[in-house]
Amino acid sequence: MFTGLVETTGTVVSLTKSANGVWRLTVDAPAFGGAPAVGDSIANNGCCLTVAEKDGTKLVFDVLDETLRKTSFSLLKPGSAVNLERSLTPESRMGGHFVTGHVDATGTVASLRKEGANFRLCVRAPKEFRKYLAYKCSVAVDGISLTVAALNDADGTFDIWLIPHTMEMTNLRERRAGEPVNLEFDILAKYVERIATFPRD
Repeated sequence: MFTGLVETTGTVVSLTKSANGVWRLTVDAPAFGGAPAVGDSIANNGCCLTVAEKDGTKLVFDVLDETLRKTSFSLLKPGSAVNLERSLTPESRMGGHFVTGHVDATGTVASLRKEGANFRLCVRAPKEFRKYLAYKCSVAVDGISLTVAALNDADGTFDIWLIPHTMEMTNLRERRAGEPVNLEFDILAKYVERIATFPRD
């Protein structure tokens, strides 16, 4: 479980397929100072992965084929910035919102522009997931807990305001129109939908 408050960004070293067919993502995360241990859960661009190996500040994660299908990971290359967050502990402060690290789908950046001192991000969501978006609801974009500022049902986009700190601390500073972003929608909305639509005898 995560909060969507990104701690730092890491740098992709490699994403390769090993001899036994397993995809391995290696990320250099010097800001963590080597603290994560093998077995720890780390959100990478909002996707919960387990540290399989470590070498100094480099963390190695096994990545499922399903993860590559559901996320934007297939576009990662050496030098790409990834948002990193360690999982919650019982002593953690609870900011942001509950984020599971289970990416629902990828959206597409429609635009990212500066407006005054802040930034406005517009993302196009897949049609089947738009029902989970509401004005002022929470949504995780590349693992960042953000608030929907406007909904544009005509073209399936939603807008988010970003403060300069978010741009400085996350990989959104590198995003361009047309690029994919990982999306995780509010888990409570999904539970409510399941309960409301479950067949009754």
